[in-house]
Amino acid sequence: MSNIKTYSLITLCVLFWSVNFIIGRFVKDDITPLELSFFRWSFVFLMIAPILIIRHKNILDSLKQNFKILTILAILGITAFNTLLYFGLTATTSTNALIINSTVPILVLLMSYIILKQKMDLYQTIGIILSTLGVLFLILKADISNIFILEFDQGDILIVISSIAWALYSVLVKFKPKDLNDLEYFATIVTIGLILLLPFYLYQGYSIQKELEVLKNNYLIFLYVSIFASIASYYLWHYGIDKIGASKTAQFTHLMPIFGIVLATIFLKETLETYHLLGAILIAFGIYLSLFYKRGVEVV
Repeated sequence: MSNIKTYSLITLCVLFWSVNFIIGRFVKDDITPLELSFFRWSFVFLMIAPILIIRHKNILDSLKQNFKILTILAILGITAFNTLLYFGLTATTSTNALIINSTVPILVLLMSYIILKQKMDLYQTIGIILSTLGVLFLILKADISNIFILEFDQGDILIVISSIAWALYSVLVKFKPKDLNDLEYFATIVTIGLILLLPFYLYQGYSIQKELEVLKNNYLIFLYVSIFASIASYYLWHYGIDKIGASKTAQFTHLMPIFGIVLATIFLKETLETYHLLGAILIAFGIYLSLFYKRGVEVV
């Protein structure tokens, strides 16, 4: 009962992120992935700027001592994850992306084993294998011949890479500087991540007039992804990690296909294929074996 509040807040976080997947697919013809990612974090930066101003001394002191880990976390959690996700959503359905992303719990468990030396038992190992097969099933679209003719969906592969980036971030966040509170830490990685994203955005050569039109026509989109899918969700995700550990928090990612498929069916008119269900079953059973079958294992 004591964890009901934590579970509810993490569920809300996952719902916000599920909507983010739908938005990424919905606006693919109007906003480029780099525009969506850059303006998302630019809006966030403007909102958290007062924290940077008020707490700049403490942030700068911590940055000098922890530049390497803060940069790594910014690259994984800010620059890479969402940008790769948005690129992937231009080439695959949000349904596929959400199901593939539901492997994050397994990826967190595997990376915790490698990085944090968290032990894994037989059931966890089998679970990892089954979930991996589920992802491959989705990428190959249930057609094994795609292995031989190399007809992999680029979008699915990008979603896999983005999921790996987020899982690695969720494990490495254990090493975030202790001298920064949650708001200071978030403001720091957003700033670093946005700075690293800026050269890629400028390289596209967008005109000022075009970007003003993009902002004018889609400001509600940018407000949602900055407020709910960024500030609120990142806070709730880290709250979950602090309260119940990375492994248990990551389990809630499996709710994203449920939320997302309903939203995609309503707003994007996507259809649910048989291979989606079979792939999801493999992933779900793998997660069950790895995280629920054997109780008492926690990655913190």
